[in-house]
Amino acid sequence: MKTRRSFLKAGALAGLAASIPAPALAELTAAPGAKKNRPRHWVWVRPNKADKEADLQQQYKRFYEAGIRGIFFEADSEKHFRAAKANKLEAHRWMWTMNRGEKELLQKHPEWYAQNRKGESCADKPPYVGYYRWLCPSREEVKQYLAEDVRNILSKDYIDGIHLDYVRFCDVILPVNLWENYDIEQTKELPEYDYCYCEVCRSKFKAWRGKAIEELEYPEASLSWRLYRYNAVNNIVNHLAEIAKENKKPITAAVFPTPEVARRIVRQDWTNWNLNAVYPMIYHGFYKEDVRWIGDAVTEGVHFLKGKFPLYAGLYLPDFKSNEELQQGIELALANGAKGVSIFGEVNEQVLQALERASASVKS
Repeated sequence: MKTRRSFLKAGALAGLAASIPAPALAELTAAPGAKKNRPRHWVWVRPNKADKEADLQQQYKRFYEAGIRGIFFEADSEKHFRAAKANKLEAHRWMWTMNRGEKELLQKHPEWYAQNRKGESCADKPPYVGYYRWLCPSREEVKQYLAEDVRNILSKDYIDGIHLDYVRFCDVILPVNLWENYDIEQTKELPEYDYCYCEVCRSKFKAWRGKAIEELEYPEASLSWRLYRYNAVNNIVNHLAEIAKENKKPITAAVFPTPEVARRIVRQDWTNWNLNAVYPMIYHGFYKEDVRWIGDAVTEGVHFLKGKFPLYAGLYLPDFKSNEELQQGIELALANGAKGVSIFGEVNEQVLQALERASASVKS
């Protein structure tokens, strides 16, 4: 499986709380008293099996000193999880959700994969890049398959929680900075990128609204059809949230940067998910915005969430021109209501120092 967001990197550079143990929940929500305003930061990491135990201990100790309180690991590695936990960091498993291109799954269940408006399945004709293999969220078999995956992950004692990624439809519209890279202009929704029009979705939509999708003159403009797809993903997420609740562990998600952007370009309605925290990927460079947009995006997310669960701003390190600009981005996120940030990229000492300076600036 490709590393997380390799597609994006290429384009840019070219009710659960009561059931969750206090230690796990403490890092996702503000603690009482004087600590309530202290930022809690996170990082997205793909564990390298070649990493040495002594190096991990040193690295994770430094993470904690800099204000990082948790790591989302893209793969299972007991060595990495336990080293993180030994240094007071939360260790969560980061799981690809709707985008699942495992060879065995493709061969065994090609019918589970989403179809576009032209009738093409991403099982054999993936959009944009070869690893874009999107499951259909309307299929009960898909929901149960993902639920079993989450159960297996959370059954391990060294895993503190589950972090969902790619929990959406395929990008019907890419962030504007990627258009040139793929030689497309997406000023409107193109049928080859508009999913899911499989027989299950068509049948369930007709049963729900009493009208066939084929009867819609402009399906891409149908608010009911769009709402149906929001709800299909919502149903998946909230079912997985119940699994996390049963295991008394938190569930979080990486999502698109704002509620409006998420709904419009990937059919993702994350303000209606039953999560413990959300991590919008506020990658300003992908949308050709400057660093100030980070504050705007956080403001929008916090406004629509209305305190339902905390928001942590996801930041993409290559988007920043300097460590000073990174510090500014972190400060903007915190000042506008984020409980912390989550960093994607190479977290070196300069990044950690920028994190410390920003956190101290906002606290003061």
